Amino acid sequence: MLRVALTGPESTGKTTLSRLLAEHYRTSWVPEYARHYLERHGANYTISDLEQIAQGQLRAEDEAFREARHRGYPVVFCDTDLLVIKIWAEHAFGYCPDWILRRLEQQQYDLILLLNVDLPWQPDPLREHPHHRQYFFDLFQRELRGQLSNFAEISGLPAQRLEQSIFHVDMLLGRDPDAGLAGLPG
Repeated sequence: MLRVALTGPESTGKTTLSRLLAEHYRTSWVPEYARHYLERHGANYTISDLEQIAQGQLRAEDEAFREARHRGYPVVFCDTDLLVIKIWAEHAFGYCPDWILRRLEQQQYDLILLLNVDLPWQPDPLREHPHHRQYFFDLFQRELRGQLSNFAEISGLPAQRLEQSIFHVDMLLGRDPDAGLAGLPG
C-alpha cells in the first residue's frame, strides 16, 4: 500500500484534491485533523494545541492505513502532514517541539504532492496568511528538498492538478499513466 501526502500552504486545494484522488482510486483519505480540532476549540491556538493536532493527525493516519491494508487498497491519501505543523509552529512560536521533528524524520510517504499557490485565495475563518503563500510555499519546497523527499509540485487549475497527481501516483503504482487520464473533468 502506498502512502501519499498532500502538503503546502493554505488555500491550495489540498482537501479537494485529496478527496478527488481517493474517489478516483476508490480508496480512503485522511482528512486534515487541524480543521476538525480548530472548529471545535477555536482558531486561536497554542503550541500545546499544535501538539494535540499533530497527535490527532498521526492517529487518523494510523487508523486509515490499518483500514486500507485490511481492505486491500493500493493507496491512501493524507490531506496534510507533520511538515505543515512544523512550519506553522516555527512561524507562530519560533520553534517546533522535538517529538514532532523526530516523527517528521520518521514519516515514510511514498510520494508527497506539494501544491502550488497559483489558485486564488479562498477566505476561511481558519486561514491566516493570504499574502504570504509564496513565502510558505518556498519553505515547504526547501524542507522537502532538504529531507530528500520523493515529492512532486502540483499546479494549475483543479482539473490539471488532478491530472498531474494521477500521473505521479500511477507511476508509483506501476500503471500506464496515460490510461489513468481518461474521463477526467475538463
